[in-house]
Amino acid sequence: MVVDTIFFKATDGVNLNGVIYKSKKESKKILISIHGMATNCLKKRDETIAKMINENGIDLFAFNNRGHDIVNTIHKQGTEKPEFAGTAYEEILESYEDILGAINFAINHNYEEIYLMGHSLGSTKVVYFYNRIIQENKEISGKIKAIILLSLVDIPFAVKTYLKDKYTSLVTYAKNMKKEGMEEILMPEESFIYPISVKNFLRYTLYSADIDFARFSDQSYDYKELNNIVVPLFMRWGNVRELIIQDAKDLCMSLKEKINNPSLDIGYIDGANHSYIGKEEVLSEEIRYFLSKVNNK
Repeated sequence: MVVDTIFFKATDGVNLNGVIYKSKKESKKILISIHGMATNCLKKRDETIAKMINENGIDLFAFNNRGHDIVNTIHKQGTEKPEFAGTAYEEILESYEDILGAINFAINHNYEEIYLMGHSLGSTKVVYFYNRIIQENKEISGKIKAIILLSLVDIPFAVKTYLKDKYTSLVTYAKNMKKEGMEEILMPEESFIYPISVKNFLRYTLYSADIDFARFSDQSYDYKELNNIVVPLFMRWGNVRELIIQDAKDLCMSLKEKINNPSLDIGYIDGANHSYIGKEEVLSEEIRYFLSKVNNK
């Protein structure tokens, strides 16, 4: 396995970087990995997946999106001043620019088949991106051959469940700070993920409509956004300290009845936590098998 460092731009000019784990032979197929909150592109899970799929002639591209780590700064094209990003400050809808930039980089380097994989908030970003790209760019969306969602989370519900009786008062506090033009200050320490800005706290509570498509506790929800995914779809969770309130087995059985994808591969990994620590090889083998089926179609 050869590892190359990569420097490229999001479509709004933000500088991004990452690594490509390359197969021994030149490949036209690449898996692009989108990380979640408070992390970055360097992790054992991605490297283990890369080793597995490299054996099948598929490269893996993991990059730092603008939400990497807790706080960072970004500079968009045409703006004079940098702005805060990272988990505490990123605008999640701008993940579209990051993912499209990564796909453009892959296409410009002769990759013809693209698989998108997200973990946690990264899965949310992948679903948002896919639903938007199929409307805005048929040429790009036609190159996406499979979607992999690891530990997709119902973020608004998770925040509300975690905060319990503190939820209402913290939302009121955030709304008041917004009225005062103080969206960039940090929320109190007990506000779910910490540190997190007022802006992002409100995004994940009151202003979540654009990303609120994992409504696992809503029995009437039709999962329109997931059902818009027409390429093969792989979904996994853990069942230890996972960020879902349902039993993983019950959740998978429920979603099987509501997601209409004919190539759906859904399940959970026994003993895995939200980050699949210690279960990286099990997960990687399941992903390799899934992608082998995609390539044989």
